[in-house]
Amino acid sequence: MTGVGGSRTAAAQPAIQAGRRDVAAIEGEPHLPGRRQTVSVDVGGVRIGSRYPVVVQSMTNTDTADADATALQVAALAHAGSELVRVTVNNDAAAGAVPDIRRKLDDLGVGVPLIGDFHYNGHHLLVEFPEMARALAKYRINPGNVGAKRRDENFQTIIRVALQNDRPVRIGVNWGSLDQALLTQLMDENARLPEPADSREVMIEAMLQSALRSAELAEETGLAHDRIVISAKVSGVRDLVEVYRQLVARCDYPLHLGLTEAGMGMKGTVASAAGLAILLEEGIGDTIRVSLTPAPGGDRTEEVQVAQQVLQSLGLRSFTPQVSACPGCGRTTSTFFQEMAQQIQDYLRAQMPAWAEHYPGVEEMRVAVMGCVVNGPGESKHADIGISLPGTFEEPVAPVYVDGALRTTLRGEGLVAEFIGLLEDYVQRRYGQSGAPAST
Repeated sequence: MTGVGGSRTAAAQPAIQAGRRDVAAIEGEPHLPGRRQTVSVDVGGVRIGSRYPVVVQSMTNTDTADADATALQVAALAHAGSELVRVTVNNDAAAGAVPDIRRKLDDLGVGVPLIGDFHYNGHHLLVEFPEMARALAKYRINPGNVGAKRRDENFQTIIRVALQNDRPVRIGVNWGSLDQALLTQLMDENARLPEPADSREVMIEAMLQSALRSAELAEETGLAHDRIVISAKVSGVRDLVEVYRQLVARCDYPLHLGLTEAGMGMKGTVASAAGLAILLEEGIGDTIRVSLTPAPGGDRTEEVQVAQQVLQSLGLRSFTPQVSACPGCGRTTSTFFQEMAQQIQDYLRAQMPAWAEHYPGVEEMRVAVMGCVVNGPGESKHADIGISLPGTFEEPVAPVYVDGALRTTLRGEGLVAEFIGLLEDYVQRRYGQSGAPAST
């Protein structure tokens, strides 16, 4: 068995080399520094590839046949920052609702591209509901779920619809629904070797071959090389890193990253962040989704916020001003600084939709809310604007630093409102355009 970055045995050596092109000769725009080089794919005006920032996407969990509920959730996800939103298209009712969902979103002024997620019957639905096929900006195909007896024919039917409508596709392999015939073939070949590979390696090779053979078939059917995105999703961090490290050596398609079935709450958040961070830091990945299982009645937009925070923490993109706050210790027995940090963070997130329009660059602002004198003043000086609250037995004053210099000292019950006022003034002065309001 190999480690995450280990070498492969004979059974796991690449059986095919699909989708390689001289990308420098295809497009004239420069690749972003540190990114693995890919071609670019246009998804309803959103560009995916190494010449563009990593794209955040998400997926609805409503019944797509309920056009009102689905349109509202898509709008909420887009408002939270999802640049692409995927919807399940699993039956006639769902397929019939997609054009209505698109119209409702357009009426709301929400232009986010919709992606159709197809399994088992996508070749029928895309043919039988042409208005749905036109309303979607991209089709996601799982090659393991396009039928056992007529797999290639069904797959090619979807590709032909994509060609008719000039739509890109994502070939999305998932190890929970892997092509069993291919896996069985590779397992049998591996068993006959003098030194068989570990079953994990054969599984990974099956995923790679499923994705790349499907991409090859799509191109043979007529789909352009720059109309294909690939994903190979697993639910373990080490497996995710291994499969994508091998995939990048064998193609230059843009890659969609994410743990499948990441889980709930802290587990899903930490596991997703761990896997995504390793790959993104290596320049691998062009679009991401954090597949969190929401708590009952939970907010679906949480997965968008986590994806954004992963990118922002790595310095790849900026979405909202970042708040630095100390964890607290025996010097900070009061919960006031914690409550204030939460209030400031919620305030910044609430303001961003309006601020993003009027104050370009504000998403890169750094704010500090610190709880005592140990690191408080220093951290506040490093931030664009920061406040150092008094800890236990410290003088009951709160110095505010702006651009590294002491601006004023606050005290008393109105401290939070006063700091927000200073924050609004700073945003307007540093990022504002003439006549733009400081807040809404």
